Amino acid sequence: MTASIDRASVGLRSERGPVLGALMLSTGLIAIDATILATAVPSIVRELGSYQQFPWLFSVYLLAQAVSVPIYSRFADTVGRKPIILLGIALFLLGSILCGLAWSMPALIAFRLIQGLGAGAVAPMSMTIVGDIYTVAERAKVQGYIASVWAISSVVGPALGGIFAQLDAWRWIFWVNVPLCLIAGWMLLRRYHEQKQTQRHRIDYAGAALLTVGLTGIILGMLEGGNAWAWISLPSALCFGVGILSLLAFGFVERRAAEPIVDLRLAARPLILSTTIVSLGIGALMTGVTSFAPAYLEGSIGIAPLLSGLAVAALTLGWPISAANAGRLYLRIGFRRTTLVGMTITTVAAVALAIVSPWPNPFSVAAIAFVLGFGLGWSAAPTLIAAQASVGWGERGAVTGMNAFARSAGSAVGVAVFGAISNAVIAQGAGPGDPATIVSASVWVFVGAAVVAVLTLLAALFMPRDTVEEHSGEAGV
Repeated sequence: MTASIDRASVGLRSERGPVLGALMLSTGLIAIDATILATAVPSIVRELGSYQQFPWLFSVYLLAQAVSVPIYSRFADTVGRKPIILLGIALFLLGSILCGLAWSMPALIAFRLIQGLGAGAVAPMSMTIVGDIYTVAERAKVQGYIASVWAISSVVGPALGGIFAQLDAWRWIFWVNVPLCLIAGWMLLRRYHEQKQTQRHRIDYAGAALLTVGLTGIILGMLEGGNAWAWISLPSALCFGVGILSLLAFGFVERRAAEPIVDLRLAARPLILSTTIVSLGIGALMTGVTSFAPAYLEGSIGIAPLLSGLAVAALTLGWPISAANAGRLYLRIGFRRTTLVGMTITTVAAVALAIVSPWPNPFSVAAIAFVLGFGLGWSAAPTLIAAQASVGWGERGAVTGMNAFARSAGSAVGVAVFGAISNAVIAQGAGPGDPATIVSASVWVFVGAAVVAVLTLLAALFMPRDTVEEHSGEAGV
């Protein structure tokens, strides 16, 4: 893929069509996984036990994804995008097979970590390859194709998860990934031939280790505090203490590293900093709602997993619909204004969900989730593409990786915080089997999501002003 074909037609039948098809399928792996598991949580808990540990199924996956994204991004700028995305697909395949064989909740959590390491390569590499082979204007059209994957997955994922849950066959949630991984890997091997702008890089292993320890300590303290041990106790002090000190040390190491795993120098640029913070909030909002809403509906009014999954699918359906049209909007009014419109819609929806949550109803949840997802679709794509468009090939992997890292870290920490809120309310109530307790816990989770939405909207206000002319002719490579 070279710059000479940047003006070729965009579509699956174009010269770059086979690569786009492979990227769509690779994205489908992550898109389905984002929605298929949440609806089956009650079924998994019934077989494996440990309701209080179920947030770990999401947190450990997102944690592994978050800490591995910057590492993969650095390697991608060295050895190319193709080897990294193929490695990610292979790890995702291995993790899926092991999850399908899991015999206990701790084993399933451990295997989800392997899946997360694979997703950490697939998601950002797909976005980076799109940034390499398409111009900014073309990406507005390509976004429609990628969005269609999320649209299909938003229906297929929850529906499959609900069906498997009702049939007591939740392990098939992971087995369906096997053929998808094999087909995606084969297509990329055959069709994607990149021309690297080779650069030598020194991988910041010390920074990666400190980041992993820091985030793990914080998340462990959040999820197990008040559950496995008291909030005011030695284990809590150790978790939060080690986590905070490791993150402080991480910041110090990154300032001195020749090529830091998370380049804080990039974060000194107002556009990169603001879009990264917005991505952090988007990750927390997306995962917070999709992870807890199915358990909220099933635990409070006892609706079938399939129906709870379809209610949450409305969120992941609203997202791609707006994302498919985001390109036309930001090319007309700019990245900042598009993001502000999206986050305003998101904030209104998040506040509405918190207001109506004391009265569980799948139809109101679905309607609000659709609007919330619609707003997120107009926020996520413009922030990423604005960041990509501001740098050249040599920094695009790092910038894309920072954006993906922020979203994954926001998701991981967000699930941990919301899980801590939920567990604390359940511990003070009548337990996870009591519908009133589940409603009370969920109300506080959704209030927390509304607060995150407001803070993310404020962060979007600090994005630098931009004009259409700045980006409309920018090359993709």
